[in-house]
Amino acid sequence: MNALDYKILQLLTTNGRATWAELAANVGMSGPAIADRVRRLEEQGVIKGYTAILNPESVGYEMTAFISISIDQLEHRELFLARVPEIPEVQECHHVAGEYDYLLKVRCQGTKDLDRIISQELRRLPGVFKTQTTITLNTYKDTQKIPLPTEN
Repeated sequence: MNALDYKILQLLTTNGRATWAELAANVGMSGPAIADRVRRLEEQGVIKGYTAILNPESVGYEMTAFISISIDQLEHRELFLARVPEIPEVQECHHVAGEYDYLLKVRCQGTKDLDRIISQELRRLPGVFKTQTTITLNTYKDTQKIPLPTEN
């Protein structure tokens, strides 16, 4: 990747709906050349996809929680990792170092919904023997942007 690729990525992370013409005008290239370059970044897996970013509270998901999970036996991890993507409220799953094995970011409708996710979805999975939940009181920064170099 070079400085031009980073500039294109910066523009797309600011406005994912930018047209080829808008991108081209910002980097001094033609629309077709920009389209080819973006397609190449997609094929390389640098750009994973495009989506609308919703305000969770506007659609009824007013609570964010982080759930730390310990798995008791190595053979249970595969089943756990296969099941987690099927739980729509789980937005992120990270394998972490420390006292717990995994850290989940969960968006839910409230405490009853969170209780359902923990007790009926997560704790029923084989191997889950310990959880710890932290409820978010307020979020001051929530972004998908990654700091990119401005010069390469």
